[in-house]
Amino acid sequence: MDVIHLDPAIRAWVLLPITLAMACVGALRHHLTRYLASAPKAELVALKEAHAVQRAERVRANAGYLTPESFEARRSWACAAETGALRNPSAKTAAPAQMLADPTLMTSMLTKNLSMIVPNMLTAAWVNFFFTGFVVGRVPFPLTQRFRGMLQRGVALKSLDVTYVSSLSWYFLNFFGLGGVFQLMLGNNALNDAQAMQAQFAAGMNADRAFASAREGLEMLKHEHMMYVADARARNILVALNAGKSDAEARAMAQKR
Repeated sequence: MDVIHLDPAIRAWVLLPITLAMACVGALRHHLTRYLASAPKAELVALKEAHAVQRAERVRANAGYLTPESFEARRSWACAAETGALRNPSAKTAAPAQMLADPTLMTSMLTKNLSMIVPNMLTAAWVNFFFTGFVVGRVPFPLTQRFRGMLQRGVALKSLDVTYVSSLSWYFLNFFGLGGVFQLMLGNNALNDAQAMQAQFAAGMNADRAFASAREGLEMLKHEHMMYVADARARNILVALNAGKSDAEARAMAQKR
């Protein structure tokens, strides 16, 4: 297809204003959310129980990377008859209905959702009203036709190369792609969000059911050290490849063995 030469004024009056507006809105939403947010409170005992359940789940999910001695030590720590961390939960457990009925938590969730939805709606309406129909740039690599709907929103030209980006699609690319830039400019909020999620989980966790489920998963797990299996599979793949098998056939034969 023919190369389209874009007017340099599009960069100054369409591309840069959309990018700067998205950056300013993201910074404003970041500070507004931090100002209005209130971290949910949870008791120390509930947090310890929630962390014990999460640790048991991580041990079960990654048991193959542990040696038999390390896995048995962790299973004993969690499932021992009298001293196990997943035995004898505290009597005071909060129900999920009580967590959802907490007006403070509901107000915090509503405030956070509004601080995210309202600025994005206003910015999308502004872009859609003033900048619809512009082609603002081109990606430097070839793409398939499946990307046309994502990169050329608001431009109904089937003959246009799929690598060109419309103004409305540029808004969505900024909306989903500026997270890393905000982390560099404003700092990483993932730790605070993780702490808030842990507090919410601990406040609404039913300790009896969570402990029983995690303990049952560890007790019924048949441990197998993946390092020994990986060595055997690698050896079988090399033998199959030397025998003239293809890579896919060699991997399939190694898994069967």
